[in-house]
Amino acid sequence: MDIRSLRYFIETVKHQSFTQAAQSLNVTQSTISKMVKQLEDELGEPLLIRDHRQLQLTDCGKVVLERGQEVLQSMQGLLREVHEVQALQRGRLDLGIPPMINVLFTEVLKTFKNRHPQIELILHEETGMGIERMVAAGTVEMGLSILPLGPELNVSATPVAKHAVWAIGHKDTLAGAQKKIKLRELEKHPLIFLGEDYALTRMLRRAFAHAGLRANIAAQSNQWDWVASMAQAGMGVALLPQPFLSRLEPGDWVAKEVVEPALNWEVALLWNGRYLSQAARAWLQVCADVLGGNWPELEGDL
Repeated sequence: MDIRSLRYFIETVKHQSFTQAAQSLNVTQSTISKMVKQLEDELGEPLLIRDHRQLQLTDCGKVVLERGQEVLQSMQGLLREVHEVQALQRGRLDLGIPPMINVLFTEVLKTFKNRHPQIELILHEETGMGIERMVAAGTVEMGLSILPLGPELNVSATPVAKHAVWAIGHKDTLAGAQKKIKLRELEKHPLIFLGEDYALTRMLRRAFAHAGLRANIAAQSNQWDWVASMAQAGMGVALLPQPFLSRLEPGDWVAKEVVEPALNWEVALLWNGRYLSQAARAWLQVCADVLGGNWPELEGDL
């Protein structure tokens, strides 16, 4: 059923005249008559009783008038809501963010909510690899993880931040005045990693394997602060991104930047390569404004 036919019919009943309805809608009278007749033919019932004095509704006409008005009101509401979404006056963004990364995005979250207070931002906390799976499955529209991603994932990614990885340990474990430590020197130390579902652990395992080294993992935890505490206590060496050093309490521990090769904790924003909502595009823009960096062109159905 053509929405325009409904609108022409309702306007005709409102004015009790084909001529006045045509003037109101800025179309010809013949167009009005044709559209109303088309509606009657489609329904297989007359909707109006036409005489020289007035137009009367048939029983079917009364039903079509009542329901048609509801349809037009719903359509107006739909158009209004679409406009609000386009104007970022409403919307929803499901964002996957690992606990280790959220500390870097406090300012981005604050700016986004200040700029777009009407957009509902739903945060889903999970490990980096868990977020990758959620993005690939469409459970969340966007997410954050650590590069490089798993080769089996069909997702798009753009880097947003990069920080050096540092070795953390008791001062007796990492003795010496050097401020840097080579990756091969870490092979002799017991290492303390995050759990296997953390993207940082995946990246570290790859780095050791690529260098032909064996990572001697002595303990693992899903809490980065517990990983750091074990290293500070002398149980081994933890490898954590530089931003987390400032969050540790002073004590008998030291930190050395890992070199040869340098290890980088490279945070990336992910999406599944399909259409991005207006809310998601707004999030990308805020990230670009707050964090800087290279950002994708948002043209077409990303």
